Amino acid sequence: MITKIRTAAEYKLVMKSIEAMLQTATKKGGFHKLSKDESATLAKLSKLAETYEDKDLQLMPIKPKTIQEAVEFKRAEKRLTQAKLAKKLGIGAPKLSQILSGKREPDVVFLKALHKELNIDAEFLLTHA
Repeated sequence: MITKIRTAAEYKLVMKSIEAMLQTATKKGGFHKLSKDESATLAKLSKLAETYEDKDLQLMPIKPKTIQEAVEFKRAEKRLTQAKLAKKLGIGAPKLSQILSGKREPDVVFLKALHKELNIDAEFLLTHA
């Protein structure tokens, strides 16, 4: 088994192997039905593909360019509506809507809440505020 993906061809081969293992798991009735060796192989191949995608293909993580993009990404990730997000941040829904639409500048209270509640990097927030 390969230890590092170096080319697009190797990546395609690994992805085909992952797909075959996923189909095997489906046919067996779930991942819990895979043998220990199959599970270990799937985990290793998945990690190899993830590393290649992050370093060479740069598919993930998507880096937001604005505070609004960062907030929308976290909101989608946590499956929150704007109203629920506003409540979580301790601000009114109209204020959140105005900030996300660019009609209002984010204030310190909002930025602190983003850092505390959504774990958005403080340096990113300060740089983009």
